[in-house]
Amino acid sequence: MSTPVAARQLRRVAVASAIGTTIEWYDYFIYSTATALVFGKLFFTTLSPASGTLAAFATLGVGFLARPVGGILWGHFGDRVGRKAMLVLSLLLMGVATVGVGLLPTYSAIGVWAPILLLVLRLLQGLSAGGEWGGAALMAVEHAPEGRRGRYGAFSQIGVPAGLILAQLLFFILGRSLTDAQFAAWGWRVPFLASIVLVGVGLVIRLRIEESPVFARLREEGARSRRPMVDVFRERPRSVLVATGSFIANTAIGYIFLAYLLSYGTSVLKIDRTTLLVVVIVGSVTWLVSILVTAAWSDRIGRKPVYLAGSVLLVVWPIPFFLLVDTKAAVWLIVAVVVLNIGLGATYGPQSALFAELFEPRYRYSGASFSYAVGAVLGGAFAPLIATKLQAVTGTSFSVSLYLVAVALLSLVAVLFIPRSEPV
Repeated sequence: MSTPVAARQLRRVAVASAIGTTIEWYDYFIYSTATALVFGKLFFTTLSPASGTLAAFATLGVGFLARPVGGILWGHFGDRVGRKAMLVLSLLLMGVATVGVGLLPTYSAIGVWAPILLLVLRLLQGLSAGGEWGGAALMAVEHAPEGRRGRYGAFSQIGVPAGLILAQLLFFILGRSLTDAQFAAWGWRVPFLASIVLVGVGLVIRLRIEESPVFARLREEGARSRRPMVDVFRERPRSVLVATGSFIANTAIGYIFLAYLLSYGTSVLKIDRTTLLVVVIVGSVTWLVSILVTAAWSDRIGRKPVYLAGSVLLVVWPIPFFLLVDTKAAVWLIVAVVVLNIGLGATYGPQSALFAELFEPRYRYSGASFSYAVGAVLGGAFAPLIATKLQAVTGTSFSVSLYLVAVALLSLVAVLFIPRSEPV
């Protein structure tokens, strides 16, 4: 392959990883945002407002439980059939599930079937998300030149804050354009239905990229694993534990930021929803920039030092975070989320490269996807639900802060066991 062609393919893979994961996570985050804002009232109308919010956050958590299954499923075929095919299928599944939510009748129309179908569609979203990240991350890292895996892997990582920004911007526009009654009646459906256009764009981009050269070489040499998940647990159980543990705090604190903060700010602190959406967008931009900076930094000084810096920040910041949020002042809200998202970026930017380096190529998709999915379940699955319950029982955000500190300490211990170098 000539140098100009190689460079063009690298750019194409980077864009495909970034845009594809942006669309996937846009779909995922509009569900999270709608959960915080309207789902409790529309799909759990027989419950009290507080119980309805808890039930809505429970459906958010159930989607996480499907992610390890998705990680095993997509990982197996990603290691057997190829990275590219799984990327296309995961995007299709997420699109179908998301548009389905946008078309779903509410409890007032079909009764108990409304929350049941909502749960089913959420499970499909979870299955898709379980394999999406691994494929996008490995396509970027396995195409990357030597010494630049961190920065190329970051293109799959920026899809998370980019998808969040896109989702929040649309909700912000709808909030400014519609009355509360219009938003509750039909406005919340618009972001879900708009997903069909974004998925179409993402599919066109992903279909144009070439298969990972690492997987292509495995296929040519006949070196693919027949039972990749079995091989992962037999040969790299320590890597699974380290990778899983390192991700728990990031996903728990991340979902407190992107899902719980909206609910807590509007229902408990009575802060204007539009103000909170702006704050979340500012935090998301910080997260995106932090991902790019820390991923490039990890190429120079190593993954572990960057992870350590971010993990320490996630341990010390939850208490100041809620103290600042509780002031209800916009400027302190922004300070709170900006610092928090620097920590999130440092523990997420180098992740694609780190997880790829922890597992051998022949079972890399399975090991990386499973570890990512289980870390997400243990950390983020029920973090908003736990935070909501703690706030309701104790009447103070300090209990939520202590919960996040405990979670962050758990991940810090895992980060300490990250090896300084691993086979790639």
